[in-house]
Amino acid sequence: MEHAGQAITLWPLLGVGIVILGFALRMNPMLVVTAAAIATGMTASMSAIDVLGAIGTAFVKSRNLPLLLLLPLAVIGLLERHGLREHAQSWIARFRSATVGNLLLVYLLVRELTAAVGLTSLGGQAQMVRPLLAPMAEGAAENRFGQLPEHMRQRVLAFCAATDNIGLFFGEDIFVAFGAIALMHTFLLSSNVDVEPMRIAVWGIPTAACAYLVHAIRLVRLDGWLARESKKRPETSAS
Repeated sequence: MEHAGQAITLWPLLGVGIVILGFALRMNPMLVVTAAAIATGMTASMSAIDVLGAIGTAFVKSRNLPLLLLLPLAVIGLLERHGLREHAQSWIARFRSATVGNLLLVYLLVRELTAAVGLTSLGGQAQMVRPLLAPMAEGAAENRFGQLPEHMRQRVLAFCAATDNIGLFFGEDIFVAFGAIALMHTFLLSSNVDVEPMRIAVWGIPTAACAYLVHAIRLVRLDGWLARESKKRPETSAS
């Protein structure tokens, strides 16, 4: 009974509710996160000085983050201005047999494998999907079906973004130094279950393989959907 006085309180989770409510109301993200941090600290019995100190420490550690994000975006923007998207589309146009599904299937495999060895920054929505993958997928679709209507184009773009997210999410779970694996290892230790991080990472491989197969089926269905929608276009224009 020596732990009887250490009651578990769920009040620190109030910060999660503040974040959800603030984002749902479309409030300023900086204010929402700050309010959530203060609420979490106060409900965790931290003094006001400790809360402000924790916020200040986190700010100092991450003050170079905007620079790391803005520099690649500036480079990508400069490349796009000089025709990066057009070159990507013209390059994929050389492969007459390429389909959107085949292209995204190859990218999914590469994304999962690189994320599995910790190279998570090789892909991404801003640095890979928008300037390269999306134009190539559009080019592959236009090679087969001509100029895409807006609803077909938006579906292709959505699948490009989803493919990158799925490859990253399930691929990085195999990387032994990934933060989620360390979190699972710590949680299991707190429950008196001692599992090596390497074993946790290895068991992420079946999950990544299943995710690849499931999304591969979705990509095959995407090719079929594009083909069916393209056949409807002459009928629509004739009517």
